[in-house]
Amino acid sequence: MTTIKSRLTILIATILLTACGQNTAQSATKATAATQSTPTTEQQSNSEVVAALQNNLVKSEVGIKPIAAYATAMPDIFWVNFDDAPAMFTDKTGSYLIQGQIVKLGQPDIQDIGADAIANIAKQSLASIDSSEMIIYPAKGKKQAAVYVFTDPTCSYCQKLHKEIEQITAGGIEVRYLAWPRAERDIPLVESIWCSTDRKAALTAAKQGQTINSTTCDNPVKRHKSLGLQLGVSGTPAIFTESGRQIGGYLPASELIKAATSN
Repeated sequence: MTTIKSRLTILIATILLTACGQNTAQSATKATAATQSTPTTEQQSNSEVVAALQNNLVKSEVGIKPIAAYATAMPDIFWVNFDDAPAMFTDKTGSYLIQGQIVKLGQPDIQDIGADAIANIAKQSLASIDSSEMIIYPAKGKKQAAVYVFTDPTCSYCQKLHKEIEQITAGGIEVRYLAWPRAERDIPLVESIWCSTDRKAALTAAKQGQTINSTTCDNPVKRHKSLGLQLGVSGTPAIFTESGRQIGGYLPASELIKAATSN
């Protein structure tokens, strides 16, 4: 009989290998349900919750390591980042793990209780990434906004988004690509792109199904993958605004421009 522990292990592995399209629907729902206020204060990780959760994970022989726990809008519920595992919720005693979205009802605008915590983390984390680590397509004309896009060149929705890059940048949006290979087998391809002399040409070629050959180099692919997991990325493309709000999955160019300039 499958144990709870083995099911948890399978769950984590499944999330790590999720299909690229899964994030599209989830992110669209999240963008609609989440409150749109931007956090104005830096949140601090609750070390007591991290310690309690780590203690309980060790007791249950679950081999994942929590690295930070942030308070959410739901009393005594925290958003937890793990080392190389998907982010999840826990209670203040670290006795429970909750995977998925938690929403607060009672008002016309349904509130995603993790939205503020995640946005605050994302805003700070994404802003700290050096531009040299990203593949950047500058806005044409006056820059209206910028988006961070976690991408996998083998993902059909990523390929579709990339075909609209000219429309997006023409709308005043700067696109900042980060690496997010969905499966272990995709890592060499993504690393080859980031190690290419002309990253833009390599990215475009890879998204057209062409073979990319490049020497190895010191690259940020695994760091980007880890950051995406900490921010709740479960598929590609995952699009974040500079305020830290996740606005998609794939969005048509016109909708992406509108969402990026209003968040």
